[in-house]
Parts: sequence; C-alpha cells; structure tokens
Amino acid sequence: MSKNHKQHPHPEAAATDATVPTAPGANGDAVASAPTTPAPEKTTPPATPATSPVETELAALKEKHLRLMADFDNFRKRQSRDREDDKRRATENLLQELLPVLDHLELALACPAPKDDPFVRGVQMVADQLLATLARFDLAPFDATGKPFDPQRHEALMEQPSANVPAQHVVQQTRRGYMLGGRILRPSQVIISSGPAAAAAHETASANP
Repeated sequence: MSKNHKQHPHPEAAATDATVPTAPGANGDAVASAPTTPAPEKTTPPATPATSPVETELAALKEKHLRLMADFDNFRKRQSRDREDDKRRATENLLQELLPVLDHLELALACPAPKDDPFVRGVQMVADQLLATLARFDLAPFDATGKPFDPQRHEALMEQPSANVPAQHVVQQTRRGYMLGGRILRPSQVIISSGPAAAAAHETASANP
C-alpha cells in the first residue's frame, strides 16, 4: 500500500464523533459533555387595550344618568309624601271645624225631653248621619268615663273627690274625644277623681263649716 494513501474513519465512529462533543478532562483526556437543554421561552401577558376617549365619556354619561334617575326617584317619593301630608292636614282641619257642630247636637240631645218627640228624633237622626259621614274619614269617638287618666287622651279640667271612682280616674266627661286614623285628633275634657279619702274629708268639712 502506498504511503500517500489516507485511511478514512469508520462511518459509525464519524457519526458518534459528530453527535457527542468532547471536552478535555482534568488529565488532558477527552471527556464527553452532556447535551444541553434549551431554555424555555418567556411568555408575556397580552397588553390591556387602552380606553378610548369615547368609551370614557360613555361611562361618565352612564354614571350621570344613574345619579339623575336616583335623584328623580327620591324627588317623586318626597312629592308623594308631601301630597299625603297636605291631604291629611286638610282633612284634620275640616274635621276640627265640624266637631263643635257635633258637640252642640249632643248637648241638645242631653237635655231632658221625651225620646219619642219628633223634634228630638230629628236631631238624633242629624247627629247620627253626621257621625256616620265623619266615620268614613276614619274619625272615631272614644269615651273616658271611669277610665284611668291619660294625659295623651284626656284634658283634665279639675279634680273632685269621689267615693265610688278611684283616684286619678275620670269621674265625668264634659266633652267627648275623637281619634283620626289611630291618632288622637282631639282629647276628651274630663274631671278626675281625687280619691275616696278626699271625698270623706270634703264631706266632713261640708258638715262642719
């Protein structure tokens, strides 16, 4: 064989040399290096689209519309309450003016007279009709005779001794009271008892002037 003839390496050895790179070791020998793993790619979050001036103005208009609707609803409720209050005050004022008429009819009926007298029956019919008309507006009378004194319902005119009525109870009602829709429209005028002990002292003082 000629000296100029070059020896070609085996194909498998060439493939091995090509795929596994070598690096010099500590003593100079060739050492195969491990294959490197590629670094993972960094993913960036999608950018938030910028709000356009039109969208900003639209959001502001929506918020303003909601505020206006809330203000209008409050105004409507306030107007409804004011109308109800005005109606209630007008009804109270009218009934307050009519109550003295009913009082006078009751005084006329309290006078001693035959119950079968046509005039008495006529006055009774007028009083009953007026009271029924006022009842349609939730007006209701209440009696205080014999009841405990209540400053919310009764207006005390005086005290007098009583042997039959306990102290701080109503002895006599001089003017009837009325309620309107569960509230006191006019308290009843009453005379209250000072008790039986005061009645005995009063009787003794009367017997021995």
